[in-house]
Amino acid sequence: MRRLMVTFVLFVVLGLGGFLVLTDPRVVSPSPQIGALDAPDVENGKLLFAAGGCSSCHARPGQDDKLNLGGGLALGSPFGTFHAPNISPHTRDGIGAWGVKDFVDAMAAGVSPSGQHYYPAFPYTSYRLMPPKALADLLAYIRTLAAVEGRAPAHELPFPFNIRRVVGGWKLLFFDATPFRPDPAKSEEWNRGAYLVNGPGHCAECHSSRNGLGAIAQATRFAGGPDPEGKGWVPNITQAESGLAKWSKGEIAELLKSGFTPDYDSVGGTMAAVVRNTAQLSDADRLAMAEYLKSLPAVQGPPRPAKAGS
Repeated sequence: MRRLMVTFVLFVVLGLGGFLVLTDPRVVSPSPQIGALDAPDVENGKLLFAAGGCSSCHARPGQDDKLNLGGGLALGSPFGTFHAPNISPHTRDGIGAWGVKDFVDAMAAGVSPSGQHYYPAFPYTSYRLMPPKALADLLAYIRTLAAVEGRAPAHELPFPFNIRRVVGGWKLLFFDATPFRPDPAKSEEWNRGAYLVNGPGHCAECHSSRNGLGAIAQATRFAGGPDPEGKGWVPNITQAESGLAKWSKGEIAELLKSGFTPDYDSVGGTMAAVVRNTAQLSDADRLAMAEYLKSLPAVQGPPRPAKAGS
């Protein structure tokens, strides 16, 4: 019996040790190599701020200033409620004390300055495609904005999701730290669109269904599905008949500028906030995004639930 107990304890210790090693942020989400960076381009940072829709999540709710980045927006999920943090330049409550490395680690590796995992409700799974120089530009722009006092509420997550180390296991399964690499067989416009859609624009984060662990279901990427916050249905944006097959490149670019569809309807809900952001991009960038979206193969997403009474 004593030998059995010793074997059991040893097994538990080895298992715990293996878990701690495999979920270490340095193992599952290594930091990108930054190297020497040129002086930050604040205007490029402003463009990336718009493309990334940073204010849509991080602007303090209940006020009209979209550059008040005090955070606090509640984001519902099957795993609990997340609250977007303060990312203003406030040195205590925001990210004003962060260096470029801290910001790059957060955006590209999902790791906090204290070495903890961030939950993937923060879409670093897409932002990882942004090179360190672009992230340095984005941080430089954020530093030009007003510092906002006050911290967002803590996340409201039940056990075991309230244990951040568990996110390391999720990253081990689903996090791909590969940076964006242009496709030499494609045009410069297509590559620019691919970067904006998949990286700062993080379009797949909403326009894809998810598996039981909350990761994007790659087989139906961009094919729509339930709203991650449980507030409806997000449309298919592939070239499926139920998606953008009948839309022209110009019509997609127009929606990203004005919010109007080819049927003279207008987008609403969270997409209206997206359009407020993409409207700040250049015509060339919106056309590049449309060029990429028109190249996506037709993918059938999960069936949309029938409306009540139908």
